[in-house]
Amino acid sequence: MEVYKTTFVKSSSHLDQCPESGFPEVAFIGRSNVGKSSLVNMLTNNKKLAKVSGRPGKTQLINHFLLDDRWYLVDLPGYGWARVSKTDKEKWGEMIHDYLLNRENLLNVFVLVDSRLDPQAIDVEFINWLGEKAIPFSIIFTKSDKQSKNKTQSSVAKYKKTLKANWAELPPSFVSSSINKEGREQILEYIDTIIKNSIHKKD
Repeated sequence: MEVYKTTFVKSSSHLDQCPESGFPEVAFIGRSNVGKSSLVNMLTNNKKLAKVSGRPGKTQLINHFLLDDRWYLVDLPGYGWARVSKTDKEKWGEMIHDYLLNRENLLNVFVLVDSRLDPQAIDVEFINWLGEKAIPFSIIFTKSDKQSKNKTQSSVAKYKKTLKANWAELPPSFVSSSINKEGREQILEYIDTIIKNSIHKKD
């Protein structure tokens, strides 16, 4: 699958402000500064689509983009150590949970994880929460260009070993780089497949 047209639709601070759920939807989320905006821009071939910032916590709203008049890509606020107030963090948490639990047309959540780091408790807890709530998700290991292929493979293996403590079957995972576009084709093909499967189920 290729992306030819990207349209910013709106930013929302609550689920009820999100666009009408007429299109299938996939969301991207991760710890602050994991490279989420860069990945979104890489997937859509649009360097200006999502705002990239070195300051953690830049994305503070639920951002909907319509791609090829066919599906929504949703850029969710990051979680973790963003330098914001406790009150703001609580608001973000409520907003994200409400969206993830109640958005009817949400097909998949891509959880972004920094491939250079050992498994972080905050990521593992969030992944386990998605599993407990039966929310379909996949994992994208980001920033693979920042280290050797062997180190990335070792990091992914360590992560999978950690998850196996709670998971009988691991979710789909991808390795990516926003710099050299590693994983772009595989991620887009996966999105294309789950969209087609959702349409077939409706038929």
